[in-house]
Amino acid sequence: MKAIIVGCGFMGRMHGHVYGRLDGVQLVGAVDLKPDVATQMGEDFGVPCFTDLATAIEAIRPDIVDVCLPTDEHRRATVLALEADCHVFCEKPMALTLQDADAMIAASVTADRALMVGHCIRFWPEYVRLKQAVDRGELGDLRALTLTRYGAFPTWSSENWLANPDRAGGGVLDMHIHDLDFALYLLGEPTEMHADGVVDARGAGYATTVLTYPKTSVIVEGGWTLPAGSPFRMGFRAIFDHGAMIWEGSPLTIYRDGAEPETPVFEKMPAAGGGNIDDLGGYYHELKYFVDCLSQGRSIDVANGTQARNTLAWSRAEIDQILARRG
Repeated sequence: MKAIIVGCGFMGRMHGHVYGRLDGVQLVGAVDLKPDVATQMGEDFGVPCFTDLATAIEAIRPDIVDVCLPTDEHRRATVLALEADCHVFCEKPMALTLQDADAMIAASVTADRALMVGHCIRFWPEYVRLKQAVDRGELGDLRALTLTRYGAFPTWSSENWLANPDRAGGGVLDMHIHDLDFALYLLGEPTEMHADGVVDARGAGYATTVLTYPKTSVIVEGGWTLPAGSPFRMGFRAIFDHGAMIWEGSPLTIYRDGAEPETPVFEKMPAAGGGNIDDLGGYYHELKYFVDCLSQGRSIDVANGTQARNTLAWSRAEIDQILARRG
């Protein structure tokens, strides 16, 4: 299969490196509105470069369009690609609004083309191991879970678009949504949600959210309002009936009643291009899953458009609560 990337910034380049490692797909084009950025991507990855997505699709006829644009541009590019008979992988968050998400899903259904959204934490090895433990009940029922993701405001976005709440939606929608999505993936929809946080000129930038489930209390906490130079951290603490799984700035460790702690070993794949991640991790596994599903004719059952739309709905509700309290 042939893939093109539209949006050649940090995440577009990250995806470019992933395609170079995958079987069954070849990166064949790069698209960016800025000619110099498109040209640099084309030179670095050895592919033709374009400044217009429609022109690139017409010239290359790709099977896959990988959308790594600012969030407010996701709908336009996704619908255009789907209507051109391409499958679409779109970075998270799916869109700024539920109306945009609905239009993207409708276009996917009409075109009978796949749509997947880059909720990469569902594919990150440590989180995958946590979900396995919950699904298998290997440590008993999950009783308490804290999911954390925080850091300084990211400065690498083109023309600083992440700082514009009308384009990015703030740190809660752009960054914290990873962990909210994983909680929904792991446990389904909560019976209650209470969200509070921090708001500044860039929007709702930090959230402390409590999700209530019949057997489990969940805290989802994080965002990008820390001072410049602060470290980026992501991790979790999961407490079960008969053990715990902890990943907080060190290797994942599994604690079981009456047994020695276990530290699983996961393959690390160095990432290139800077940013706050030094391991391809979930980026590799999510795109491999997407390509494998397309190659084998399987449906997208993880991080599809419907699931991403549901996460967006909960995230918007979370932001509404924060703004009502702090905005």
